[in-house]
Amino acid sequence: MSKAIIGRKIGMTQVFAEDGRVIPVTVVEAGPNIVIQKKTVETDGYNTYVVAFDKKTKNVTKPMKGVFDKAKVEPMKVVKELDLDGDLEIGSEVKANIFKESDKVDVSGITKGHGFTGVIKRWNQHRLKMTHGTGPVHREVGSMSANSSPSRVFKNKHMAGQYGNEKVTIQNLEIVKVDADRNLLLITGNVPGNKGAILTIRESVKAK
Repeated sequence: MSKAIIGRKIGMTQVFAEDGRVIPVTVVEAGPNIVIQKKTVETDGYNTYVVAFDKKTKNVTKPMKGVFDKAKVEPMKVVKELDLDGDLEIGSEVKANIFKESDKVDVSGITKGHGFTGVIKRWNQHRLKMTHGTGPVHREVGSMSANSSPSRVFKNKHMAGQYGNEKVTIQNLEIVKVDADRNLLLITGNVPGNKGAILTIRESVKAK
């Protein structure tokens, strides 16, 4: 991957295309990311950049504080490895203008957590009949499996459980607008997470 950046989800709005179409977009505060470390094949076995994002923080471990001090950068909240093009120096900034309009991107983030939920909310299943002896629970999972053979419940059956709070990547989203002055990206459709969620925007690997 050649282009990537860490950002924060601001919210959703809509823009009007030249032909009058209304396009729903997500506004992402993309960067600036500051390069705090360069990893090379000689020292680490692979090439990549370590970048930091978000406002300053005091809650940092001693090893990470050493990395920030070596880079002469104030400690920040979010630290990630990104594959970036070019020969960037430690302390240089990666801003939203590395992308341009009509670029295809993959957006990764942590989805909203819903806790322990039933099969109707988690898997969009139907409730059971309300009459003819069904109940007293009408929102339960229903039949599990045959009773004599195989006499067990198969793995991966849709059942109640933890819903959300997992890493999700949405592919082939399009950048509608780049506001370089305010480091904002307007991306078509929705992206994972609630307002304020940390996102990673990368150049699409399966661009259509």
